[in-house]
Amino acid sequence: MCHVQDLCHNEFVLVQLPTASAPRVGTAFLPVADPAAAALWYADTFGFETVSVNEWSANLAGGRPGATLTLMGPDSGIQAEPGLPFSTHNFNVDDVEATRRLAAAGLEPTPIEGDPDTCLYFTVRDPDGNILLICDR
Repeated sequence: MCHVQDLCHNEFVLVQLPTASAPRVGTAFLPVADPAAAALWYADTFGFETVSVNEWSANLAGGRPGATLTLMGPDSGIQAEPGLPFSTHNFNVDDVEATRRLAAAGLEPTPIEGDPDTCLYFTVRDPDGNILLICDR
């Protein structure tokens, strides 16, 4: 509801404005050199389910229903190169310490930072050099 001035009668009238729900994020995109190889790494490291893989991209599902990750290869036409120096999204995990140990198997995660009452997090680079932000909530 909002007040709108009726200029013809010089008074304010209450009108119902249409409500629209906020858009949902459909997927996160990451540039990778080889979608099939990257899909295997994300499945092995974080437990994502591979939905589809082709020469352009790999679509992965995991976590909440509808949450997807799309790994975009060079043939997809994506304008970004693998090795993003910032995180485009975050991964929420139940146990940040266990995931850090898993990621540490061959990678170099940052120390866990944050506040246990607010959010604990760390970053790590995937095999393509993209920075991933791992959070406990």
